[in-house]
Amino acid sequence: MGLTNGSMGTRALDQGLTVQRTAEYDKVIALAGNPNVGKSTVFNGLTGLHQHTGNWPGKTVTNAQGRCRSEKQGYILVDIPGTYSLMAHSAEEEVARNFICFGDPDAVVVVCDATCLERNLNLVLQTIETGRRVIVCVNLLDEAKRKGIELDLPLLSEQLGVPVIGIVARQKKDLKGLLDTLDHTLHTQQQVCCVPTYPVAVESAVSRLVPLLDNATNVPLNSRFIALKLLEQDDELTAEISRYIGNDLLRNEPIQKALQEALCDLQSAGLSPDMLKDQIVAVIVKTAEQICRGVVKRRRSECDAVDRRVDRILTGRRFGYPLMLALLAAVFWLTITGANIPSRWLSDALFWVEDRLSALFCLLGAPQWLHGAVVLGAYRVLAWVVSVMLPPMAIFFPLFTLLEDVGYLPRVAYNLDHVFSRCRACGKQALTMSMGFGCNAAGVVGARIIDSPRERLLAILTNNFVPCNGRFPTLIAVLTMFFIGTAGNALQSVFAAVLLTTVIVLGILITFGVTKLLSCTVLKGIPSSFTLEMPPYRKPQIGRVIARSLLDRTLFVLGRAAAVAAPAGLLIWVLANVTVGEVSILQHCATFLDPFAQLMGLDGVILIAFILGFPANEIVVPIMIMTYMAGGSLIELESYTAMRELFVSNGWTWQTAISMLLFTLWHWPCSTTLMTVKKETGSFKWTILAFVLPTAMGILSCMLFTAIAS
Repeated sequence: MGLTNGSMGTRALDQGLTVQRTAEYDKVIALAGNPNVGKSTVFNGLTGLHQHTGNWPGKTVTNAQGRCRSEKQGYILVDIPGTYSLMAHSAEEEVARNFICFGDPDAVVVVCDATCLERNLNLVLQTIETGRRVIVCVNLLDEAKRKGIELDLPLLSEQLGVPVIGIVARQKKDLKGLLDTLDHTLHTQQQVCCVPTYPVAVESAVSRLVPLLDNATNVPLNSRFIALKLLEQDDELTAEISRYIGNDLLRNEPIQKALQEALCDLQSAGLSPDMLKDQIVAVIVKTAEQICRGVVKRRRSECDAVDRRVDRILTGRRFGYPLMLALLAAVFWLTITGANIPSRWLSDALFWVEDRLSALFCLLGAPQWLHGAVVLGAYRVLAWVVSVMLPPMAIFFPLFTLLEDVGYLPRVAYNLDHVFSRCRACGKQALTMSMGFGCNAAGVVGARIIDSPRERLLAILTNNFVPCNGRFPTLIAVLTMFFIGTAGNALQSVFAAVLLTTVIVLGILITFGVTKLLSCTVLKGIPSSFTLEMPPYRKPQIGRVIARSLLDRTLFVLGRAAAVAAPAGLLIWVLANVTVGEVSILQHCATFLDPFAQLMGLDGVILIAFILGFPANEIVVPIMIMTYMAGGSLIELESYTAMRELFVSNGWTWQTAISMLLFTLWHWPCSTTLMTVKKETGSFKWTILAFVLPTAMGILSCMLFTAIAS
């Protein structure tokens, strides 16, 4: 949806907010809340299919907008990113703060977790301070009851001075009551809300500015809130406020003079801008604590005790890491075994379409070269990439999202935080690294959850050191042919998963090493602190998990890969079929690269296959088979036994197999990943470094192994 001057005014245009009011849906509601409170579940329950997603202009942060209707009113809901505070420390928190403060929402619904209300009230109190109409939506009442937590919601509403409603969003309980509350709130006079009272020095400084701001501004934003932000001396936020108001507050002489006097008073009281922020946070936390004393009543619950016992196992020193490795191996085994049959079905369907296309070209009398370039080149490679890439991703990403929904992934980040801290990185990098097993491009996008720009870059640059599922077929084929056996017994898939996990652990260890190296050189810095929430263990929502993982991750990655697969197929066909002196250009390239490849324990065919597999790692082995057999298009062999015989007849040994494993593990990222790195960093410099680092690692490791083995 685009903006017009008549939709939200020029201020909204300046902020880049993309919400368009209509005659039917003229009320905009911001849906805010901490991460993991069920905010998106509320959004999905209210909007259903009437929603769309996009990116905030100038940000790598996605937004979701949807429409819903009550009996009286049509609403546009904006699901803003989860945030713990309006004191922004990341792009997501900045977007959330800016929409609440400067997006002119008609009301802000703050979704809270009933099982940890006190922490959630910090955001509620800060949002109330902005002067916006606020509705508190307490979700997960069923979990609170299970944990022996009772909430006095009428008392909470009385103490906050805003409407409060309790819901169970997963079961869609009382969502109609939320809409009724919105109707009532927007058509009644705003109540006097609870505003935290700060120390005398802070209140005195604020009182100097408020009367002047009341005269200088004519916006719904509370003058007290603006005064506090001016005193905090956040230049970026001050600029946003000035843009929203329409004039530079710091150039207003009376305001500038009063601000300097207020800052001098605070300095005399021993409050620097940083100490002032600490004081503000402390008061808000204390106010939330005081409110919750009468509102929240806890009974002893067996559920809490069970959760703690499970946590002691999953995050303990003795069992935490072994269980992580066992779970990783189980996910790989399910991905490997589960993808075989769907991949074969999809391959048969797509190659059936290829036969129909070939018949059509023959019927039309098209020349052989055109049929070869379009069908045997562009279409065949596209079909190969889709049939090999889609089934594993369609299994891995739902499994990954399932672990996230259950609440296990934050425990993984907690377990690995100590290791990443020693590398001067952020523990959240564990989550982006895990996502990279499905697709490195998705892992790069996942780095948005890391607040620090330096640590986000570390996660992006090192994500390719763990193999994605596009490299799994190559790794599994080499491991099976040379180290497991091709007999095809029942335990073969288990052995493959165990060996694959071992290889991947090596990739994880190298990730730690490269992260440490970058932290000590081009990306020096001290690891930042961050908030890592340990959500309660929850029953996963299977349908929502499958839909979210397929739409948000699988199709996103597949779409980008497919966009480059067809042109790559055309290039591969041309190289394999255009000859120079009765030898194809592809064979000439392989011969040219052979001396360098031999230094790495490979051969020219393997190296040219990796180069042509740049658009998608899934086609590396088919290109090798095609080149060894001097074919003109991608060829698939029926079994690993036939493949091993072909490779051995072309000079492969166990040393070649190990070098192949090493180079598969570490080489340049695929084109989809590099495009994503460029989009996320906005820099060719970091994109080039993301290409060079794993490539250099792969070449050096292969050369070192070859020298030792020789």
